Amino acid sequence: MKNSFDFRSMLANAWVQDAIPPALLIVLVIIVEIGSPGFLTGETLALLLSNTAVLFILATGVTFVILIGGIDLSIQAVASLASVILAQLLPSMGLLAFPVAIAAGLVFGILSGVVHVWLRVPSFVATLATGGVVAGMALWLANGRAITIEEGGRASTSWINATIGGTPVVVLIAIGVGLASYLGLRYTRFGRQSLAVGAGEPAAYAAGINVDRTKIVAFALSGTLAAIAGVILAARLSSGSPSLANQLLLPAIAAVIVGGTAITGGLGGVGRTAVGALIISIVRIGMTFVGVNIFAENVVFGAVLIAAVAITIDRSKIAIIK
Repeated sequence: MKNSFDFRSMLANAWVQDAIPPALLIVLVIIVEIGSPGFLTGETLALLLSNTAVLFILATGVTFVILIGGIDLSIQAVASLASVILAQLLPSMGLLAFPVAIAAGLVFGILSGVVHVWLRVPSFVATLATGGVVAGMALWLANGRAITIEEGGRASTSWINATIGGTPVVVLIAIGVGLASYLGLRYTRFGRQSLAVGAGEPAAYAAGINVDRTKIVAFALSGTLAAIAGVILAARLSSGSPSLANQLLLPAIAAVIVGGTAITGGLGGVGRTAVGALIISIVRIGMTFVGVNIFAENVVFGAVLIAAVAITIDRSKIAIIK
């Protein structure tokens, strides 16, 4: 019993909790490299980072909402809608289609926040409902089918698929998003207030923080970043679809949790989400490299995900696991 107690006490130390996600990332890389020698090549790493970029941008948006103690289940629908808007408007509007598609994400992010704050609807239900509305709009706009970006439109998206100094532009965009989000959380009043709201909403109200405004801004950022992820995905695949990002909701939320951000809010950040997104990508891509049967990949991914969350979740700030 004493040994068990000591082990739990050790895991509760802040520095141990901070070190677990990066250590898990290194262990996974080593396992994949052993299972498939040659994984750690420049070309493979560039592919890994490019595939992680969209997931990271999506997960960064959710990080803002989770930090205030909420959840955003509409991100995959918002990303898909943005891809449809971009694919439809590129031929007629060119590069102006990008801000229009991203603005749609901002609008629906604000809508989720307003429904949650003003109508006092739990964020789980509010964003699930908003996501349903957004998904329906995407299906209606696309007439239920994927929209291929024509040759004329591809000229406006080619810059996203380019490289600068050997680094894919999509990776540079993700770095820019991550850096801006990190600085926003660490050095702005909004960032400090977000952590305060997530750590204890009644105390935040008592301290004079405008909790409602902080929440709406968090949802607005989540919607905006989801739309950015959607337009990047559309540009990379040269098509928009009402279901383009449907498979990214679970990995995006998992990336936040695996990275060490508390699901109850008040603890975490964008740096942790970056590590979590890399862990998720390596698990998914690594299965291909080591030759896991394609039909067994979801089983393996789910099992690894449960193990990763069990190892990395910071229980020192969560009194009761529900």
